[in-house]
Amino acid sequence: MDGKVKKQKQHQQKHSGPKAEKKKAKKERGSAEEDERKRNPKAFAVQSATRMAKTFHRAQDIKTRKHHIPLVDRTPLKPPPVVIVVVGPPKVGKSTLIRCLIKNFTRQKLGDICGPVTIVSGKKHRLTFVECNNDINTMIDLAKVADLVLMLIDASFGFEMETFEFLNICQVHGFPRIMGVLTHLDSFKNNKTLRKTKKNLKHRFWTEVYQGAKLFYLSGMVYGEYQTQEVKNLGRFISVMKFRPLVWQTSHPYVLVDRMEDLTDPDKIRTDPKCDRTVSLYGYLRGTHLKNKGQVHIAGVGDFQLSDVNFLPDPCPLPDAQKKRALNEKERLLYAPMAGVGGVVYDKDAVYIDLPASHVNQQQEEVRPTTELVQSLIDTHATLDAKMAASKVSLFSGSATLDPTDVSEQSSEQEGLREKSVWDPKTQRERRKVLFTEEEEEEEEEEDASGSSDDEADESEEEEDKNEDDLSTFLKEARLESTKAAAGGGPPVKKQKLEEKEGGGGETEELAFADSEDELENSSEESESEGEAGRARDSGHCSEEEEEEGSDDEEEEDDEEDESMEEEGSAADGVVKSEEEEEQGALRWKEGLQQKASEAFLRQQEAAPNLRKLVYGSVVEADDSEEEEEELGGLFRVSRPQKSKKFQANARDCSRFNPDSSHNWDLEEMLNSIRDCFVTGKWEEGQDAATLLKEDEELYGDFEDLETGEIHKGQTGQQDEAEDSENDEDDGDEGEESLVKVDDEEVQKNKRLEKKRRLKERFDAEYDDGDATYFDDLKEEMQKQAELNRAEFEDVDDETRVQYEGFRPGMYVRLEISPLPCEFVTNFDPHYPVVLGGLGSNEGNVGYLQMRLKKHRWYERILKTRDPLILSLGWRRFQTIPLYHIEDHNGRHRLLKYTPQHMHCGASIWGPITPQGTGFLAVQSVAGTKVNFRIAATGVILDLDKSVTIVKKLKLIGYPYKIFKNTCFVKGMFNTVLEVAKFEGASVRTVSGIRGQIKKALSAPPGAYRATFEDRLLMSDIVFLRSWYPVSVPQLYNPVTSLLLPVGQKDSWSGMKTLGQLKHDRGIRNKPNTDSLYKPISRAQRHFNPLHIPNELQKALPFKSKPKQQQCKGKTPKDLQRPSVIREPHERKVMALLHALSTVKNYKRNKAHTIQHAKHKVFLQQKKKEEEAKLKRQKEAQKKLYRVMGQLDKKKQRSSLKGASQDD
Repeated sequence: MDGKVKKQKQHQQKHSGPKAEKKKAKKERGSAEEDERKRNPKAFAVQSATRMAKTFHRAQDIKTRKHHIPLVDRTPLKPPPVVIVVVGPPKVGKSTLIRCLIKNFTRQKLGDICGPVTIVSGKKHRLTFVECNNDINTMIDLAKVADLVLMLIDASFGFEMETFEFLNICQVHGFPRIMGVLTHLDSFKNNKTLRKTKKNLKHRFWTEVYQGAKLFYLSGMVYGEYQTQEVKNLGRFISVMKFRPLVWQTSHPYVLVDRMEDLTDPDKIRTDPKCDRTVSLYGYLRGTHLKNKGQVHIAGVGDFQLSDVNFLPDPCPLPDAQKKRALNEKERLLYAPMAGVGGVVYDKDAVYIDLPASHVNQQQEEVRPTTELVQSLIDTHATLDAKMAASKVSLFSGSATLDPTDVSEQSSEQEGLREKSVWDPKTQRERRKVLFTEEEEEEEEEEDASGSSDDEADESEEEEDKNEDDLSTFLKEARLESTKAAAGGGPPVKKQKLEEKEGGGGETEELAFADSEDELENSSEESESEGEAGRARDSGHCSEEEEEEGSDDEEEEDDEEDESMEEEGSAADGVVKSEEEEEQGALRWKEGLQQKASEAFLRQQEAAPNLRKLVYGSVVEADDSEEEEEELGGLFRVSRPQKSKKFQANARDCSRFNPDSSHNWDLEEMLNSIRDCFVTGKWEEGQDAATLLKEDEELYGDFEDLETGEIHKGQTGQQDEAEDSENDEDDGDEGEESLVKVDDEEVQKNKRLEKKRRLKERFDAEYDDGDATYFDDLKEEMQKQAELNRAEFEDVDDETRVQYEGFRPGMYVRLEISPLPCEFVTNFDPHYPVVLGGLGSNEGNVGYLQMRLKKHRWYERILKTRDPLILSLGWRRFQTIPLYHIEDHNGRHRLLKYTPQHMHCGASIWGPITPQGTGFLAVQSVAGTKVNFRIAATGVILDLDKSVTIVKKLKLIGYPYKIFKNTCFVKGMFNTVLEVAKFEGASVRTVSGIRGQIKKALSAPPGAYRATFEDRLLMSDIVFLRSWYPVSVPQLYNPVTSLLLPVGQKDSWSGMKTLGQLKHDRGIRNKPNTDSLYKPISRAQRHFNPLHIPNELQKALPFKSKPKQQQCKGKTPKDLQRPSVIREPHERKVMALLHALSTVKNYKRNKAHTIQHAKHKVFLQQKKKEEEAKLKRQKEAQKKLYRVMGQLDKKKQRSSLKGASQDD
């Protein structure tokens, strides 16, 4: 480290070993395959045309599926920061993840996440992190402005209802990019259970978002933070992500407010604390261009008109374009005013500098700033209004020393209440578990390789970054030790200041404009250029011309810096300056102090708008040489009242034309001075008359003069080229004669190239069909439009550009709104986001809206007509009363009492005018947390007028009082003859289904009429008329003003209650209709007359169909009736005795039969046993017999196999 530059060691290619062998084999295999393809081309030809066609179709399908409707790219050159919303249930790790990501990008720690936090994540990327709490109002507002959603899921518990609510909100308001993050994975002890849980959660997440959606796994925590490598992987994915523009966001300007200031007069607040406030809101403008004095809507507050809009210097600017891999410490900016973090805070007329810098969190000693300019800014104690009235800079003051706690109080930090957890036995809070009916309970025995692959992505790049970080930390430690040695062994040098001991005196100096150690090592020229760049960023009062000049100087200096710029891992990091060089760096703020102060004073004076310049276009400015003569000491000017604005206001009116006789127009010089003002003069290259005529001739070629009949031939291409070469020489001579500054050869070369390009385009348009599809043509057209949009105001300064096109996206704007409710300021809570959305020309009006609505399938209850509903439509959240209806086949819109279960229906409301096709969602209540799913319905805007007439069915009932053949008189349906006349010709029908028509009114009784029917009516019939009655839409528009509620009660807004809620709260029970009550049904038994068949029909019937049993015999005549027998007393006694004897006999016979039956039953059982025993014996005998027979057969077979005996 002796000052010599150490040369970087070159990479040595391996010539032996496994890697080298692998590369050689791959190279040989590739060449061999090419040789085979050349030697035998048929072997590599298409084998199957069908399979080839299928492959081609599949490739085309995949390609076509990736097509989106191309949109014009309206993103500015410096886009606003990407809004990243971190969503999840309570206690899932949202704040911890934001802190880890901020630490990953900026190397800084942040305590309380309060409001939007903007950071610089790369050379061209900035990010704004917002934490979304468990309030549904916050969820709805942030879903409308989010570019990327990090959805945190507690893997140990599973999905909770808030996750699905936010997903459905995003689907309605334009689906941003969504990435899932699984936390609490360290609670799983079993690896198999962990893999199974990961897989189930991943597939369920894919079902809701899209197949293949990214799901990150944060495996565990180390010292209260997530693992560095996993956070770095997540940060990489965020950095490279591309975003598709959403329709609502790209068509409306909006601001996510990161700072709020109350500008109301303190005297007015003292006299009337409830007075309306004047508030200025700050933030990055997103979406489209914003016009001054336009209408805006603050979500949760209401509609307002902008009283003033200004653009301020970017508080979190992108770093200068330099050739380097990573950002240095100074460029890792962090801006979070609501959390009290941000070094420099800009206002319209003031700059607040917060010392110490944002990346130093420790308490520092009380140090007096050595820069008088900074000291004067800190010592200012006046309000913004007082500064506007008299804005002066006092450079030399002897005020007291500065305390960092006093400085932090100047920022716009506002404290809010923390989240309150509700007690629960396990998790110490109430959690809303989601249960799925379609869960698959399958056991997977194989490992899920896809789950772990997310954690192992990009390992090689991460190792390189880690090595580079280790190297940079080592070099920083080396520089720190050398600095301590140079300072004489003092305490460690902090990042923001350098302590030096001079000659035993304990005087401490602070390096005013050094924000990092890298600045201490730069040369004096580099430090001056960086200081000027910092001042150009800090001050908001310089004019556009000065900014452009300053930027040109900075670019020239940056080119010199790029050659000597330190890159990570380069040898320049190891160079340590000597003690003299460090002393020069410590005192560099004193160089050119007078010039810096004068420039700052000039910028402040010129910040006020020049009315003469706005009205008359230009102002005669004094020469710089005269101003230099009038300055004293380079800081103060001599007052010249004759040159002041008041004196100039009384001067001669410059709008009137005063002929100046001092010019002598006979002189050749005076004539030459105005020669180029005419058509024949020498204009710019593209606007010269000769050039334009030549271009017209090239473009249109031959033409015929219709008046004279002459035909003018166009020149051929070869003649054009020959003439061009001649013109080149002539133009070169003329250029030397007229001393043109631009190089003529370069101009003519550009001319020829432009001409060739036009000829080629004309040729391609005539002869090339090309492979370009309609989609490619559309994309090219959109690209040209985007380039045209960028080039239109590219060279115009910001102030002029704002007057033409408004404030463009990416600007940091200050929005002043004058009549704002005082509750917005007094009850301001930075934990709740403030979204300010711009409204279109008609979106500030209120009228009738026709919508298509569907009840959400997860919402338990159906919705009732005329029940108040809270809608999120556009930027607004408001309560209204909808009428649900459905369209019949004949175009009639019939009123519905309830929403249908699984289909869409129409809805009409009274609300703010919103463009057609805008989606909306509906909730019944936004107060508190419900147990069930909170989103009641979703839908889309169809129409913006009262063209739909909703009707309800009305049945009029009448009763006939006179009946003729097909005509009858009906009464009780109408009351007057006039009502009948209105309904003449209307169709009526009876309950029994007989149709009829109203003919004419009758004189008496009033309201009676004559009607004709298809058939004769009965007096018991009831006549009814089906009519349709128009229903009017209730005019209720009640904005949800949740941000005006006190701190801690912002999630408890309650508007108009439903009828059911009112009855429940007051204990009112409906009296039921007696006819609707259930009663016991008593039905009398019906007796039907017997079937009577005429005798003639009976004769014709066959025998089997003739009635037999049913035949009535009729009465027997008295002469055929047997007379009744009357017995004598003796006969009666005999009959009684015989009856008694027969009874005894029958009894004995029955008894004997019972006994005999019992005996027979026993006999049968005995016989059954005997039969079973017999069968058993027979089976045993059969077995013995078969065994003997089998043995005999075996003997015979054996003897036959041996053969006949020898004796035979």
